[in-house]
Amino acid sequence: MQAIQPTVTPLRPVKTPPRVTPRRSSSQRSYPHQTLAAETGVKLAVNVVLSVCATSALIQLWPHYRGVQEKLHEIQAEVNLTQARVDKSRSDFNRYFDPSQAKSVMQEQSNRADPQQRGVILQEPEAPDSEESTLQP
Repeated sequence: MQAIQPTVTPLRPVKTPPRVTPRRSSSQRSYPHQTLAAETGVKLAVNVVLSVCATSALIQLWPHYRGVQEKLHEIQAEVNLTQARVDKSRSDFNRYFDPSQAKSVMQEQSNRADPQQRGVILQEPEAPDSEESTLQP
């Protein structure tokens, strides 16, 4: 029991200073509306500055916006024209490779006619002979 014993220091109670309630100065107590007015004025000034910045940014972006809109209208017109050409080409393609219309397509592409089809020849009506005799003196 001859072991070394740790030294224990007696704990001293920490003295806490008595609480002192903060006293408001007479200037804060007597003029609360001035603080509120100053805060409102600062908020108003910041909002005005932000509004001016936003308005100037919109004014600077307006010409760019108009240019983009014009380009968009031009591109849409080109797309409409191209779409019409694509639709026509697609319908022609479907017609050319449709087995039920193969004969009519071949007749259109060549001068040959179907052997079972009758040819039609149109002639001008002949003038009557009586008119020819009256015109000659």
